[in-house]
Amino acid sequence: MDVDQLAVLRELAERGSITAVAAAMHKTPSAVSQQLRTLQRQTGVPLVERVGRGVVLTDAGHALARSSVQIATAMAEAEATWDAYRGEASGTVRLTVFYSAAELLVPGLMTRLKEHPSIDLKVEDQDVSQDDFAALTADHDIVVAHRSDDVLPPERSALRVVPLLREPLDVALPLDHPLGHRASVSAADVIGEAWIGVPENYPLDRVLGAMAAHESTTARIVYRTTHLPLTEKLVAAGHGIALLPRHTSLQRAEGHFRLVPLSDLRAGRRIEALLRPDRAARRAVQIVLEALRDEARTFH
Repeated sequence: MDVDQLAVLRELAERGSITAVAAAMHKTPSAVSQQLRTLQRQTGVPLVERVGRGVVLTDAGHALARSSVQIATAMAEAEATWDAYRGEASGTVRLTVFYSAAELLVPGLMTRLKEHPSIDLKVEDQDVSQDDFAALTADHDIVVAHRSDDVLPPERSALRVVPLLREPLDVALPLDHPLGHRASVSAADVIGEAWIGVPENYPLDRVLGAMAAHESTTARIVYRTTHLPLTEKLVAAGHGIALLPRHTSLQRAEGHFRLVPLSDLRAGRRIEALLRPDRAARRAVQIVLEALRDEARTFH
């Protein structure tokens, strides 16, 4: 079996269409179809079947696609061993990270990677619902994701998951807010306020929902945004209060708004790195991941 043909099968299992596979692998759809037909002839069993205007993998196709992951990982591990032996690590590493984590981690990460000039780090900002981060690993070597404390992640056994840090969430109050002098506040103290929130199903929204459920009510959200600096400005101007990540917002809080911990709920978000196992085996990816972990440790 040809390794490239197996890779096509794996991509079809993850992306769901020949057109998507062709775009991801920089091939034409006809070339992808030809490789699938050739692989099917070599194995002697049906690997795909037509459903409507597209194709889906058979049970045999899924089994072979899983095997292709092991083969790709073994090849990447062999290359990483050789790179380590030669003392070299080079190549492009594609990192995607949600906005506030980028602000927290990427400047220090790039400083650390100055020691590895042969690694070309490509960084992209993407923020999605917490259940959708895993899909981004199809197109990126490292995906920095987040989820709220109280939510179990979707099934991710096909990925390597690396915890980076837990960031507490505090209640952001205007400087003149009556509760601003308090060492902590409870959900009952603040849930009735106007809130600056994030899109539904984002980690901070899950925490605010838990606060509301704790008090058997609903939160009154007057504005939703993923842009934390805008949230901070709206709070500072007195247009509402918000949940903000402590490490990310602390530096900008002084003189503009107050960050007050919650007393009765454990509120936080967990920041993790998600990787395909074959990409996690690459030497250059390992170096970037370790630098990312070192930077995250500075906030523990």
